[in-house]
Amino acid sequence: MTDTQLYLAIGVPVLMNATMLLIAITSINHRITDLRNTMEARFTSFETRLEILTGKVAELTDRVTRIEERWERRP
Repeated sequence: MTDTQLYLAIGVPVLMNATMLLIAITSINHRITDLRNTMEARFTSFETRLEILTGKVAELTDRVTRIEERWERRP
């Protein structure tokens, strides 16, 4: 076996493994980015709904307060 054959026998599998590892890491990174974007969209939607709900609770509290004030002023 010549030196060139030895280098190819060792080097080609190492380079192929490194290439496959980089492809796998890139794929995983892309999936994590997609998941993060999806979660951010869901949290934004949840925050919007929570703000709407908080506003409705505040309106309801104001209504109850007005009703209580009317009730107290009744003769």
